[in-house]
Amino acid sequence: MTQPSPAPGRFSPRLVMGLVLGLVVAGGVFFVLDPILAAFVAIVVVVGLGMTVAARDWERHETFEERELARARRRQEKWDRNADARARDRARWEAHQARKAARDGSA
Repeated sequence: MTQPSPAPGRFSPRLVMGLVLGLVVAGGVFFVLDPILAAFVAIVVVVGLGMTVAARDWERHETFEERELARARRRQEKWDRNADARARDRARWEAHQARKAARDGSA
């Protein structure tokens, strides 16, 4: 059973405990191992912690359908906003076509 995720930008207590434990391990290996080996272990632990933090909300995003619905709404709003300009352009075009037909018919 999965636990509900905290709000975006917030850390769960489990993640905080993992971060603290990981940082303690990364720092503690310097007391136990050779500095070069300890640096390797510390780098691996810190990179793993960074990946864990980056992936904590990996599945929290919009679906394709939600993005496309929002995009369709924006396009419809723009279409509605420009209805008057399209009507003016259509009237000008029809007037131009009428003048052109009259000119071609009289020549």
